[in-house]
Parts: sequence; structure tokens; C-alpha cells
Amino acid sequence: MARGRIESALTNYKQEFGSFFIAKMLGLEILYQENSCIIKFPVEDFLFNPQGTYHGGMLATIMDISMGHLIKEIAGKAGITLEMKNQFLRPLTNGPASCEGKFIRQGRSVSFLESRIWDSNQKLIAHGTSTWKMGS
Repeated sequence: MARGRIESALTNYKQEFGSFFIAKMLGLEILYQENSCIIKFPVEDFLFNPQGTYHGGMLATIMDISMGHLIKEIAGKAGITLEMKNQFLRPLTNGPASCEGKFIRQGRSVSFLESRIWDSNQKLIAHGTSTWKMGS
């Protein structure tokens, strides 16, 4: 399964929002609703850590993507992550899972965002907050 996902990502990615390599490799479905970025994604064991749960670094990546894509969608320009803090509340072992990125405060030059990930039972898995430099 991992090989197929990577080969498909290599064949089908475009270096643009929504379809860049990491998004394709993780199987992300990216949607926008009412000032938020929603990402739906499968939970597959080839992305698990040795403890048998979805790797925290992958969860942080998905949260970062949700916030960055939201900035691009709302502001029309790419932003830059200045800092990010993540809290992992419970292990993710089943899917599909979903992630939602939202603005806490949108500024002209600096914005503050948050992102949350839920499992298929709507249990909160992770929460992240970040500071972004807005694109110019």
C-alpha cells in the first residue's frame, strides 16, 4: 500500500496548493467551508509509529497544511509558518480522520491560527496553534 501511494504521488503531484507531493502521499482531501480548511485523510498503518499509532509528525504536518491552505484560500497568497505548538491528546488508530484549520485572529502581516484533528468517532486527537507571516 505504501509503495502504491508513493508511486501515485510521484506520478500525479503538482507543485501547487492542494496537490503537492506530501498532500498526495498522505491521501489528503482538502476542502474549504465557511472560513475554515477541512482535510479528510485515511489512517493507514504504513504511517504509524513503532507504538502502533499514526505518527505525531504526520499529524503536525496535516495541521500545518490545513492552516497554510486556509491562508492561501482567504488571503490569496501563501503564508509562512513562524511557530507552531501541538498537543497530542490521544492516539489515532482508526480512520478516516478529519482536520480543521481556522483563524484565531487574521492580521495584515501576522495571523494566528488553530487546527484540530478528530478520529472517525469524532474524538479529538490533536490540537495545534500557530503564528503565520502573511504573504506579501
